[in-house]
Formats: sequence, structure tokens, C-alpha cells
Amino acid sequence: MLYVWLKVLHILFVMAWVATVFYLPRILVNMAEVGDVPVVQTRLQLMGKRLIRFGHVMFGLATLFGVAIWIRIGISGGWLHAKLTLVVLLLAYFIYCGRLLKRSALQLPTPTALRWANELPIVLLLGILYLVVAKPF
Repeated sequence: MLYVWLKVLHILFVMAWVATVFYLPRILVNMAEVGDVPVVQTRLQLMGKRLIRFGHVMFGLATLFGVAIWIRIGISGGWLHAKLTLVVLLLAYFIYCGRLLKRSALQLPTPTALRWANELPIVLLLGILYLVVAKPF
């Protein structure tokens, strides 16, 4: 029963973190599109900072429960290494977006470039989900 709860909590916190990974680039797109409107820029900056903080907490909790599952049942295999590599890439993307948020709106890439960059997490997440479900190697 402990294993089931560890897994449920891991999935819950992964879902919450991935939501932040998807939403943060949308805030960046809005910042790039709104231009130099101080009130809106301030609001978007605040939303982004809170989202980053929330995302880091969710990632930490997801990692904690993932490690607990690993210790409890001793998961191993090449698929796990590949999955963790993709998770690290997704985390690097999240950190990159957080650094973009710290720039002013005038230093951001174009809204179109940000929209294209917003597709990267979908590809990485698709790879992660495939590896977890299929365990191909």
C-alpha cells in the first residue's frame, strides 16, 4: 500500500510541475507581445516569479517521491537512465525559461520564437511517457 501512495504522490507532483513547464513560456509570450506597458509587465513578472517558485517546489516533491519509489522497489534498467536524461533536459528548459523571465520584455526573443520553443516540452514529455509505459530496454 505504501508503494501505491508513493506512486500516486509522485504522479501528482509531476503533473503539477509539468503544468508550470507548459505555462511559464505562455507568460513569456505575453510579456513579449505586450511590449513596454509597465503595469502589465509588472503583473506578468509577478505571476512568472510565483510560478517558478511553485514549479521548483513541485519538482522537488516529485523527485523526493520518485527516489522513495526507487529505494522501495529498486527500479533499474536502461529506460530509467534515458527517462532521467529527458527529465534533466526538461528541468534545464524550465530553468532557461526562468532566466528569460528575469530579462526585461525588450530582451526576450520574438513571440513566434517563444511559441516554437513552447513545443519542446511536449516532445520531451512524450519521450518520458513512452519510456515509463513501454520500458523498451
